[in-house]
Amino acid sequence: MLRALRPLLAVLLFAGCGPDVASDSAPDLVSAPAALADSDRHGGSNPREGSVRLSTGVTLRYVEQGRQDGPVVVLLHGYTDSHHTWDLDLPRFSRDFHIYALDQRGHGDSSRPACCYTQQAFAKDVVAFLDAKRVSRAVLVGHSMGSFIAQQVALDFPNRVKGLVLVGSAPTVAGNEVALGLKEVVDTLTDPVDPAFIHEFQASTFYAPIPASYLNTLVSESSKLPARVWQDALDGLIAEDHSSRLGRIRVPTLIIGGDHDGFFSVAEQRALARAIRGSKYLLYPETGHAPHAERPQRFVNDVQQFLECL
Repeated sequence: MLRALRPLLAVLLFAGCGPDVASDSAPDLVSAPAALADSDRHGGSNPREGSVRLSTGVTLRYVEQGRQDGPVVVLLHGYTDSHHTWDLDLPRFSRDFHIYALDQRGHGDSSRPACCYTQQAFAKDVVAFLDAKRVSRAVLVGHSMGSFIAQQVALDFPNRVKGLVLVGSAPTVAGNEVALGLKEVVDTLTDPVDPAFIHEFQASTFYAPIPASYLNTLVSESSKLPARVWQDALDGLIAEDHSSRLGRIRVPTLIIGGDHDGFFSVAEQRALARAIRGSKYLLYPETGHAPHAERPQRFVNDVQQFLECL
């Protein structure tokens, strides 16, 4: 099965992976405990864990931090990830914002229903979560799969979205050659999913160095997913194409991408920025598919500046 994966990884590595992925001394990286201690000196506290049963029938795990009366920000992770994808960012965010980082359905420690893993189902979970927390409007920050879910919420429930931050994104995944190549491999997965495959998949998405401990956490979180969730979530991601509707999004939008993104080219990122009127597009140099992990300090600075202007 790994032999089948290698052609896909070759594409990703050629387009996306440069320096060694695992490096705890990488520029722009501070260990999470050190960064958290620094934020605590500014009145912060450790993220609080919780779970909530939604009206959509799923139970979502989440972490939250910040002032209860602060502006609400909801972080949506990417394909097979969990709230831990934001581990390098949460310690750096001001506690003036009330941040929720979700484990979306089928992912992390949330429930794994037999159905459904469409973008519409994920979007309805986000709105149900806001309902459960009595939040009228929130800023949605989504990475990769999470960015498409955020787009879906903004299109289907525009009155619930105050702003969007789309990270490692594009107008659509439909027809994307890398995603279709990944699907060929994912369709062959059986339980338990091969940890070597998971490690290669996760590592292939980065260009700039990331901490080894962070990569290990991502691999551990992806290992929680049964093969059917890998397959159903990817099918749902590829099937949805709302690119023709993006012009209807009217909320302030920040788009952040990497110039070495192995999934979505710079041309696709710029197409997304053109499609959402008035959006701001930041292209990080020497960065792959995960700007939030590869350049966490710059990412948090840029997102906070955006939030403060809303």
